[in-house]
Amino acid sequence: MKLKEEISKRKTFAIISHPDAGKTTLTEKFLLFGGAIQTAGAVKNNKIKKSATSDFMEIEKQRGISVATSVMGFKYKDKLINLLDTPGHRDFAEDTYRTLTAVDSVILVIDCVKGVEAQTERLMEVCRMRDTPVIVFINKMDLEGRDAFELLDELEEKLSIKVRPMTWPIGIGAKFKGVYNLGDSSLNLFESSKTKIAKDVTKIKSLQDAKLDEIIGSKQGDQLREDVELIEGVYEELDETAYLNGEIAPVFFGSAVNNFGIQEMLDQFVEIAPTPRARETNEGEIKPDKEKFSGFVFKIHANLDPKHRDRIAFLRVCSGKFERNKFFHHVRLDKNLRFSNPTSFMAKDKSVIDDAYPGDVIGLYDTGNFKIGDTLTEGEKYTFKGIPSFSPEIFKEVINNDPMKSKQLEKGIHQLTEEGVAQLFTARMGNKKYIGTVGELQFEVIQYRLQHEYGASCTFSPMNFYKACWFTSKNKEQLEEFIRLKSNYIVNDKDQNLVFLAQTSGILHITKQNYPDVEFHFTSEFKSQNALR
Repeated sequence: MKLKEEISKRKTFAIISHPDAGKTTLTEKFLLFGGAIQTAGAVKNNKIKKSATSDFMEIEKQRGISVATSVMGFKYKDKLINLLDTPGHRDFAEDTYRTLTAVDSVILVIDCVKGVEAQTERLMEVCRMRDTPVIVFINKMDLEGRDAFELLDELEEKLSIKVRPMTWPIGIGAKFKGVYNLGDSSLNLFESSKTKIAKDVTKIKSLQDAKLDEIIGSKQGDQLREDVELIEGVYEELDETAYLNGEIAPVFFGSAVNNFGIQEMLDQFVEIAPTPRARETNEGEIKPDKEKFSGFVFKIHANLDPKHRDRIAFLRVCSGKFERNKFFHHVRLDKNLRFSNPTSFMAKDKSVIDDAYPGDVIGLYDTGNFKIGDTLTEGEKYTFKGIPSFSPEIFKEVINNDPMKSKQLEKGIHQLTEEGVAQLFTARMGNKKYIGTVGELQFEVIQYRLQHEYGASCTFSPMNFYKACWFTSKNKEQLEEFIRLKSNYIVNDKDQNLVFLAQTSGILHITKQNYPDVEFHFTSEFKSQNALR
């Protein structure tokens, strides 16, 4: 009974968005509403030296962007909320994809000025792969942005999801007066406040209440009545089952930097967002109320505290109860481990915990045992699925600038690529190392962290490759011939899987034709037992 009670209290979600839509700001305001922090620092404001609570790496503070997933926990209305703030920059999309495997729902932030952008569409594709429930927050309503109905149409068209407005903006930009809550006929009147919680909520009996015109003026009152009539005629009521299946998204409007319109969304979130859900393994579905503990590692971060050179594996608890100092089984290594200092997080602030339940994200101090995707159990041998590496888009060779620091460079490159910042490929002859990434910014981050955390210096030499392809085949002869003839373009990934680096799309196409029994994969999630090592 205790386990089911703990599960029912928990909500684990990620905030996702295109860069600069206000995601990290919204994260901070959730912590403000949850009482986890007392005052919000202005994000990206050079005059105020406070950085966003969830941006703790030095390079993040300098660039004003999030490049690492932060984990934060807070309480709200008797619920324990686990919030994962993800990188917004497209170059770190893979970190965001993996984070989405560890949550049960998402809040998608849209900039009312820019609308739906390319990165938003890519993130929604990942949500659709898992039918992840989505709530949409349309941000920056105090700026001169686009028409609210136009934004709703764009959401449905570009993201292939039905929407249902739950609040509605009264004006926009300079004429923004606040939001009307369609659920309980309340008005939340706009007051610009970057550090406090807006509390000016006025109840009205209905939209025909004369008090409405007194408060916002007859012109905006008439416009609101007209808008709400259109909403009720066009958009169907929110079906909670459809929301939980990822088919319909509730939509809220507000201004995160001014703490406005957030409480309505947070109240709805704790009501309808799913509690911890079942997870797929290679032996079937594991439900959260299964008595035996299980969990998987979705992120690794080295040097979270540079003074202590620590390495932390972020583990999502999937079933049962995690207990401090209890032995658990590391499935890949087939050995038992125990953890004396498991931690919970509030951004960079950590505290040791004695236990954790499904939905919780905990930090495990690691001496090098973990890789992304590893499973911990109470002795069972299954592994969790759906945590792949994707084929990179940019490839560069690592050039060591200081041969006296070769060991430091080797260690740094291995640790950073194990975190998932980038992918490491090693030539089978000569030990040359290639880094594969989604974008250029990752190379900048790797270079910076190698210098500041490991004392190693390197440069990157561009390589002319189109795609990294994992490959398998049941035809042993054809596979051996392929490996022999393409040996100059075949490397090992970090798990010693063989990978073919195709130079162009044309070469890849011809290679597929020449070796019909060799199957090429563009993510690392495949049945590697068919591959010849």
